[in-house]
Amino acid sequence: MVCLMSYMTLGRGNTASICAHIQAGFHFLSLADLFDGVIQHSARMHSISSDLHSEFVRNPPVSPQREELTEVILKLLVAWKDPLWQFHQNMVHQDDFNNFSSNKALEMSYMVHELRKGVEKVADRMQNLGMISNSLSGLSSPEALDPSSDTSGESQAMSDHDLLYCFRRDSNKVQNYLKILKCRIVPENGC
Repeated sequence: MVCLMSYMTLGRGNTASICAHIQAGFHFLSLADLFDGVIQHSARMHSISSDLHSEFVRNPPVSPQREELTEVILKLLVAWKDPLWQFHQNMVHQDDFNNFSSNKALEMSYMVHELRKGVEKVADRMQNLGMISNSLSGLSSPEALDPSSDTSGESQAMSDHDLLYCFRRDSNKVQNYLKILKCRIVPENGC
């Protein structure tokens, strides 16, 4: 291990001399030397990642991930249509929640619908500009991801708490994926 660490930090030329010193009775490097070694290794790793990042900024690769991210976003939004509507219905019929909570549940359902329409417009624009293919057509329709085909009853068995927990996580994913997509397509806008 010490020889390997020495190899990484000092380079090939000095490896044999350090390993020879270990065999000659010097079994351990000092703590300061170990810190120096890992700090140098960390600096080299940072330098390489910085160089690679600069290369990507100068020559961004054509990324099929644009289409994949758009597809995931649309699928997530379509998948939440029925569970959110069902959640709203549950809220209406429960005495534990007031009208405010029911309206918030309905608002979430409406916002998902509006966001899906907005993402569809973004996808259409990207298709018109040749940034993604037309394979996304039809993904946002309810038929593309038919929740009624779920015969396991999983969506009905999920508690309202679990549903909100999952929706909160998925809505955060959608927001982050949209930010990533924007940065990949329009990097000059502060990404």
